[in-house]
Amino acid sequence: MSDPVVVVARGLTKRFGQFEAVKGIDFHVDAEQCFGFLGPNGAGKTTTMRMISCSSPPTGGELTVLGMPAWVDGRRIKRRMGVVPQENNLDEEVSVIDNLIIYARYFDISPKVSTPRAEELLSFVALEDKRDWRIYALSGGMKRRLLVARSLMNEPELLILDEPTTGLDPQARHLVWEKLRSLKRQGVTLLLTTHYMEEASQLCDRLVIMHEGRILVEGSPRELVAGHTSPQVIEVFEPPLDAEAGLAALEPVADRTERLADRWLFYTGDGDALLAKVRALPLDPSSVWLRGGMLEDVFLSLTGRGLLE
Repeated sequence: MSDPVVVVARGLTKRFGQFEAVKGIDFHVDAEQCFGFLGPNGAGKTTTMRMISCSSPPTGGELTVLGMPAWVDGRRIKRRMGVVPQENNLDEEVSVIDNLIIYARYFDISPKVSTPRAEELLSFVALEDKRDWRIYALSGGMKRRLLVARSLMNEPELLILDEPTTGLDPQARHLVWEKLRSLKRQGVTLLLTTHYMEEASQLCDRLVIMHEGRILVEGSPRELVAGHTSPQVIEVFEPPLDAEAGLAALEPVADRTERLADRWLFYTGDGDALLAKVRALPLDPSSVWLRGGMLEDVFLSLTGRGLLE
């Protein structure tokens, strides 16, 4: 790909009447990388993705995709883009392979070209033995993989994925991850929204965390963990009442402490030293865990633990 930057947003804004869903955000997406949007419900992630995919016009600011103004050149951009939507919108009336061949017609791809390409993509997503099945017979994981295959029929340079593995079991999720990594190695730029912190950590080269229409932080998963949470976390699950005074006495030693309904969390830069103090309390040893800081810790620290709708 000739252009090293695929998406550029400056002061990007989206309003629905008086409600401002996206509030003047800036970001850029480099070619041949996976860029992620994280945030709670209502953060503005999907609205941003819809603007990038030329499905919704920006209200203000600038947005270029593949070197073109997003709303002015939307038709040209869409021809070079693939989209995996959050919801399943496969055609239930036709077979698996016909879903791909019919979709290719939107890009003026002839059956002579689309048929072998569809066969190749079904093999890529491990659905070649399901080519003649109807959609209703597929599992949820199979449908998500077929959506990925369909999004690749026009050989896109940019692939937009809106929560691509929601509802999948671990095996299906890891298979989709494997295919997305393969696409990135082939030079496809990936744009991803997800609620799975592990997914973001596994796939994203860079990401932003959004909240209430704004970008709170941007960086690689490793950079965000290093910059916004402690290196280690001690979790104490369901401590007995006679241990709580001792746990409370350790709070000043930790960088930060959280008391949740079922556990205490101590964030620290010296896990071994604090762990020894915790284990000296009257606790079941199996209820005390030491782990590294994770992207989920960053996310919850910045956006809170409350359920946002």
